[in-house]
Amino acid sequence: MTDLPPLTQDTIWGIIKDTVDDATANALVWHCLGYRLNSDGTWDCSAVAPEWREEYPEPPDFIESRPATVKLTRSIPKENKQLLKEKLGFEGYKVDELVPRKTRRATIANWLLSYMHR
Repeated sequence: MTDLPPLTQDTIWGIIKDTVDDATANALVWHCLGYRLNSDGTWDCSAVAPEWREEYPEPPDFIESRPATVKLTRSIPKENKQLLKEKLGFEGYKVDELVPRKTRRATIANWLLSYMHR
């Protein structure tokens, strides 16, 4: 996870527009949550908040796991729920684009944007 792109608005747009791959989008959230990959391939969760560490001792795949994405959504402070719209002007996906993978990527993008505004 050392080759992550910088956490910028361009990276957030890359997640929304699907130019940042799923593994990298996940890894950005994992890194921000405090997960660190040890050299032996195990996960160090010592910096992860207890509410995440207890439920997810290994980082979840936010693209594939609805429960993990719901938890991520609920962890965004209320005042930051609309940051994609307010800060980036993102108006959402068109109805024919509303598939779980894209909406979960939007959740990741919004969570990361909220993280940037802490």
